[in-house]
Amino acid sequence: GSLTAIAFDKTGTLTEGRPQLTDVLPAAGVDERELVAVAVAIEQQSDHPLAAAVVRDGIARLGGAHVPAATAIEAITGRGVRAVVGGEPAHVGSPQLFSEVGGTQLPADLAKQACELARRGRTAMVVRQGDRYLGVLGLMDTPRAEAADTISELRRVGIRRVVMLSGDDQRVADAVAEQLGLDEAWGGLMPEDKVAAIQRLVGQEGGSAMVGDGVNDAPAMANATVGIARGAAGSPGPLKTADVALMADNLGQLPFATGLSRRTSRTIKQNLFVSLGMVAVLIPATLLGLGIGPAVAFHEGSTLLVVFNALRLLGYRG
Repeated sequence: GSLTAIAFDKTGTLTEGRPQLTDVLPAAGVDERELVAVAVAIEQQSDHPLAAAVVRDGIARLGGAHVPAATAIEAITGRGVRAVVGGEPAHVGSPQLFSEVGGTQLPADLAKQACELARRGRTAMVVRQGDRYLGVLGLMDTPRAEAADTISELRRVGIRRVVMLSGDDQRVADAVAEQLGLDEAWGGLMPEDKVAAIQRLVGQEGGSAMVGDGVNDAPAMANATVGIARGAAGSPGPLKTADVALMADNLGQLPFATGLSRRTSRTIKQNLFVSLGMVAVLIPATLLGLGIGPAVAFHEGSTLLVVFNALRLLGYRG
């Protein structure tokens, strides 16, 4: 009820969490089907939303063409996936991945294409097999229909600073933030970076809420003043970390919960003022001659007043 800042996870919280493969950009001399087939082969073993989009839309683009087998698959947290395809090591991931895993450097033309995709709000995924770069894939996750209205409503009920935390490229995060009207977007964050970001926000604002899916974002939620799990119905995981659980998969409930918390805080203060004020008046009044009967009547009357004032919260509609 007293917080003025709130942080959101991006994928699956502010966005639909169902990205689509929008761009397939093969490198010079590489067939588009080879690029897609290698990406699909690697991502078939991952349950990440981006991987699911590559597999679903990639298979549709291949139109029944052969997909090679991938073995020794290993996720690289926050960067991508490595595997063995056709007897060669293969990687699919962000451009930053290829400066960390060694091997041939990302060609300038592919790096430029990846930057352009990011500028347009796409998540860029580079594909390499052996020492040969096959190309770049672009994926886009659309914002939730209710996200922009939710941000606007949060400002109406008193939230002054709204921040988005994302593992995507900073330019992708900025594009989404501009669409939704956020104050800030912090991109390129690993899970541990999100924890540090929340700690920094709490230090700057004196407290902050963190909204996430309650699984990948659990550490950040645990470090927030208030952790809020979205879409917790049917999943016990979010409830273990979150202070607040939005049971439906709808961000529109968040302004209601925030407004109700603020109204509840005000009601508690009003009731304390009435209760303690009545006691402060009745004690000296009784000592100065007010009968015990009237004193009890006034005291019990104030109790009823406090109860009815609290019951008004049942009518809160936001």
